[in-house]
Amino acid sequence: MKHAFLDQYSELDTFIHRLDPRTRILTTLAFVLAVVATPPTGWPAFILYAILIVSLILLAWLPPLYALKRSAVILPFVLMITAFVPFFGRGEVVDSYNLWQWQVTITYNGLTVLWSTLAKAWLSTLGLILLSATTPFPRLLQGLERLGVPRVMVMLLSFMYRYLFVLVDEAMRMQRARESRAVAASYPFSRRWLQQAKAVGGVIGTLFIRSYERGERVYRAMLARGYNGESRTLSELRFRPADLCFAASFLLCLALMALVAVSSAA
Repeated sequence: MKHAFLDQYSELDTFIHRLDPRTRILTTLAFVLAVVATPPTGWPAFILYAILIVSLILLAWLPPLYALKRSAVILPFVLMITAFVPFFGRGEVVDSYNLWQWQVTITYNGLTVLWSTLAKAWLSTLGLILLSATTPFPRLLQGLERLGVPRVMVMLLSFMYRYLFVLVDEAMRMQRARESRAVAASYPFSRRWLQQAKAVGGVIGTLFIRSYERGERVYRAMLARGYNGESRTLSELRFRPADLCFAASFLLCLALMALVAVSSAA
């Protein structure tokens, strides 16, 4: 089972795609931790992080516009959280404004925290996009299980991947049926949320019951076929010399960038 927005580029044949999923998961985790731990004033390190992750995206033959569009989705949410940081930071004042009876000031420290948070969120998102776009989701789950992630969590992610679109399709069929009944009864179906809240609540309740019943049927069928909670695939995961070389080189680059961040912060 494949979904276009997840597995669109996961079957390409590049060096990054041929790496073991565990190698990609661990290096992505190390990259995110290194980015998050970088001080806000370590802007040379952020530039080096961007060069590193963009180089890997190009090496994996991922379209830059594809990665840019998917990574830009996170920025509005980060801005919603950090938009007021420049007004409450301490330190040297950049500018001051009078709003009615309040005096609002913007500080350099606040602006530094704002841009560094945006940079960290964007770089971390690029790393996760590289991981998800180059790894088929079943192999990603297999790698997580081999790394010791609880089987229950892996099983939930697997079911979500397999049945999320089934539930979406079920909800769309229920919506079409509701609208067709309204048309057949010559009743103008209202598009306003407040006026159809009762109907929407009924649809949600019915969808929950159907999802629960479908889950029970699927689980009983899996038990009848010998399911014991372990993910099984036709190909086994194995580390190769290329995985070791890539992981060592990647971690060495992160260490050097961390030194650059520490020296620039000092």
